[in-house]
Amino acid sequence: MQIKLVEKDQANDVVRRIYDSLEQRSGRVSPFYKILANKPDVLRAFLQLDGAVWAEGALSPKLKDLAYLRVSIRNGCEY
Repeated sequence: MQIKLVEKDQANDVVRRIYDSLEQRSGRVSPFYKILANKPDVLRAFLQLDGAVWAEGALSPKLKDLAYLRVSIRNGCEY
């Protein structure tokens, strides 16, 4: 089974607005978000979670990056 990436020209209006926001923030839309866009509610929920995780708080951004890296390594993530 292959999961298709949702490109901007194929996306509905909600996803297109999310893509515009992502492009403004990082200059592009990663394949990860294009996969999540198959389920717009999941994409939106993930972005809310991601925003909460990266919001200013008790941990520095550098420490958050290290935590992400450590979890990825432990889980054998290649992406």
